[in-house]
Amino acid sequence: MDISFASKKLAKLCADPREGTKALGADSARKLRSRLADLQAADTVAELVAGRPHPLSGSRAGQFALDLAGGQRLVFRAARQEASTTGADWKRVTAIEIVFIGDYHD
Repeated sequence: MDISFASKKLAKLCADPREGTKALGADSARKLRSRLADLQAADTVAELVAGRPHPLSGSRAGQFALDLAGGQRLVFRAARQEASTTGADWKRVTAIEIVFIGDYHD
């Protein structure tokens, strides 16, 4: 799957293990690296199994989350997809944009 980032800060957090550990803690940073590898290996979002993959609702409708550790999540949206009138068809999404990493419940 193709992965892009909503900001340079998110890209750096994902690319630099020390930055990830500093910002998220060791457990979440380790899980983040694992989830990124899972995303890169998958052809579509529907293939994901680790991290309790789930679509979000409310103010985060149209986004999808993967659990990290301690209530933190990796949140992304479809970067491109086949036309759909009802939102993202996660079985067809082959490119994502990471939009948030952290605990959105705070």
